[in-house]
Amino acid sequence: MNVSEIMVKMIGYSNGNHHDINHLMKVYAYAKTIAECENVTPDEQKTVEIAAILHDIACPLCREKYGHADGKHQEIEGVRLAREFLQDAGLTEEMTDRVVFLVGHHHTLTGVDGIDYRILLEADYLVNADEAGYSEENIRNAKKMIFRTTTGIGLLEAIYGVR
Repeated sequence: MNVSEIMVKMIGYSNGNHHDINHLMKVYAYAKTIAECENVTPDEQKTVEIAAILHDIACPLCREKYGHADGKHQEIEGVRLAREFLQDAGLTEEMTDRVVFLVGHHHTLTGVDGIDYRILLEADYLVNADEAGYSEENIRNAKKMIFRTTTGIGLLEAIYGVR
């Protein structure tokens, strides 16, 4: 399966939830853009794009099971769901394992061990800041704590006016 086919499958998996679909599309667009501008390898590009598509795969289950979709529950439940989702995607075992790892850590800000992980954190934050109406102070703190790529920092500054 190519990235676009995975996207179509995930949109179907979202069962018409417009918020979830719009969120994954926005995170995907930022992740793809950051990765391209940061000149990652083709495998890193594909990994980060697929992880961006699947990062919130556990949200529907979490809302049903826990009454909310907090980050820790998303990470825990997302590992199994992402692995099952990718079962027939034709990815290498290594790429599948990495995507599943990223889905299982996309709210964990410590131990970031690769550019794909960093890009996913940055892309998800860019979207969450808008959707949740984060304060300027929160955004400034995120710039210091989360953002490391030149492209991600540039986008954060351009979108939210922080310097």
